[in-house]
Amino acid sequence: MGEGIDWRHRGEYISKHGLTPDVADEAFADPNRLAIDPDPSSDSGRTIRVIGWSPTTSMLITVIVLPDEGTTWGVNAWPSNSTDQRRYREEQLDVDQ
Repeated sequence: MGEGIDWRHRGEYISKHGLTPDVADEAFADPNRLAIDPDPSSDSGRTIRVIGWSPTTSMLITVIVLPDEGTTWGVNAWPSNSTDQRRYREEQLDVDQ
């Protein structure tokens, strides 16, 4: 997974969740991010769920990306729900132990 997300096709779409590509990029770049590959909700099995912290919003953000031929496409992003918050916290606890 590269470090940059291409939001050219879905950047406006995530605004329905009150987010911008910049906020989603912050969460994606979180050094403590949790990447779940494949995303457990993926129909195709090709997308990756990334849960990371956004300093701008002071909250966890769930980002769905699709790696394809060297490009990481942004698919969706939203404020993390309680399940994803728990996953992130538990992963951090596992790393600390």
